[in-house]
Amino acid sequence: MSEWTHFDENGNARMVDVTEKKPTFRTATATGSLLVSEEVLSAIEGHAIKKGDVLTVAQVAGIMAVKQTAHLIPMCHPLLTQNCAVTFELEKEPSPRVTVRCTVKLEGKTGVEMEALTGVSVALLTVYDMCKALDKRMVMTDVHLEEKTGGKSGEFHF
Repeated sequence: MSEWTHFDENGNARMVDVTEKKPTFRTATATGSLLVSEEVLSAIEGHAIKKGDVLTVAQVAGIMAVKQTAHLIPMCHPLLTQNCAVTFELEKEPSPRVTVRCTVKLEGKTGVEMEALTGVSVALLTVYDMCKALDKRMVMTDVHLEEKTGGKSGEFHF
């Protein structure tokens, strides 16, 4: 068997075979931030963005993205997500930013790290899209896995 799980013995890409694995309870939490201007942060807080309620739309987009991860990342297994939470924190210090956190939970044979990371990324992109008329200089930053539980590799904490 190849030491690289996503390649067969001939070097061809493949999905990892999880048919023999036992389902376990798995969670993953990812986070990331969008650096914004004070004007953008105030407009989000005051519900003054013309496209609508930025955080509600971004929350729905993040949840939808979690459920579509296998369609976006070639070797991801389609998973039956059992819970997904996308939350936001608006911060003024040390610099204005919107921080997104996405937690995904399920009982399954493979982890949900990619789903949590995808949820954060799409939620951030949605905030950008809805606010770009005010300022296109927003920067996505620090997207990373905070923690995961379950599976053969056990727990991870950033």
